[in-house]
Amino acid sequence: MTVNLGSAYWLGLLVSVVLPVLVGLVTTRVTHAGVKAVLLLALSTVNGFVVEYAGPHGDDYSVQTAAVLAGVSFAIGVLTHFGLLKPTGISGKAQDTLVTAGRHS
Repeated sequence: MTVNLGSAYWLGLLVSVVLPVLVGLVTTRVTHAGVKAVLLLALSTVNGFVVEYAGPHGDDYSVQTAAVLAGVSFAIGVLTHFGLLKPTGISGKAQDTLVTAGRHS
C-alpha cells in the first residue's frame, strides 16, 4: 500500500496546527472555553471540506472524506493547543494581541 498525500492535504495539516492561534487572535481571555471550542470546530470543518474539494482525487467529491478530514483537523487543533501552544504561552500572547475585553475603539 502506497500513501501519496497531495499538497492540499499537507497544507490542510499545516492550517490545522495554526487554527488554535487564529482562535486565540479573535477571542479574549474571558471568552468562554466552549465558544472557543465551537469556533475551532467550525474552522476545522471548513478546513476539512476545503481540503477535500482541493485535494487530488480521481473520484467525485466525498462528504464522508471531508467529514473525516474535519475531525482530524479538529483533533490536531486541540492537541496542538494543549500540547504545544498553551504550555509555551503562545495562546495567551495571541489572545493579548488583537482583541481585549473592555477596550472600545
